[in-house]
Amino acid sequence: MKQISKILILILVITTSCKSTKNTTSETNIDVISTKKIINNHYNNNFHQQTVYARLNAKYRGKKTSATVSIKLRLEKDKTIWMSATKLGIPIAKVKITPNRVMYYEKLQRTYFDGDFSLLSKWLGTELDYEKVQNILLGQAVLNLKKGRYNSKIDNNSYQLSPKKDNDLFGILFFMNPDNFKLNKQEIRHPEKKQLLSVSYPNYNEIKGEQFPKKITIRATDNKNITTINIEYRSVEFNRELTFPFSIPKGYKEISLK
Repeated sequence: MKQISKILILILVITTSCKSTKNTTSETNIDVISTKKIINNHYNNNFHQQTVYARLNAKYRGKKTSATVSIKLRLEKDKTIWMSATKLGIPIAKVKITPNRVMYYEKLQRTYFDGDFSLLSKWLGTELDYEKVQNILLGQAVLNLKKGRYNSKIDNNSYQLSPKKDNDLFGILFFMNPDNFKLNKQEIRHPEKKQLLSVSYPNYNEIKGEQFPKKITIRATDNKNITTINIEYRSVEFNRELTFPFSIPKGYKEISLK
């Protein structure tokens, strides 16, 4: 597996950057409110812009390797997520995701992938689709909370939501920021496979009335292997007219999932 390509794919489990709001509310100052109100407040603070154009730095650390890359992110809500990575100013990889397709290529090993979400799901150890990826990028819950039944409690300076009925295949927890009802953290666990995907949002920025993660930490555990990615946004613009150029170069070798 080529590490730069994996960085880009894993970053598709993350987000957008300018006043900073830290998650420092004292637990004793958090109001006790109903689970329904927590969920409604979360969706009332959903993302309302049409596009995001951002520049960010990403630091990757795996079992044997580490790397830092610069990334341009372009996102058109519900339609396209596009990323282009450079190292020391040199283009090294590109990703384009639509609701039905995942495409990427990397120049170091001259490989590419063009298919569904199976590669992304395999690398992250949990089933993903376009909506889940976009929600993670925007600080929203990966599941539609209005379609499930949840318990809530105050834990670690957050509103913690957990399903009332356990899932036999995986467990999931949501930790809501009591100030803006965006996510402090969300976790997906597969106990049988010893897999954990955790996405944390240490603080948020306010941009044109929108609350967005300023930094994001991703931690993916697969048995004894731990992968971490730290994201920091350098700049963000909304509602800019975007293009998503993508063409797999000739002579590149297709990645196999076997």
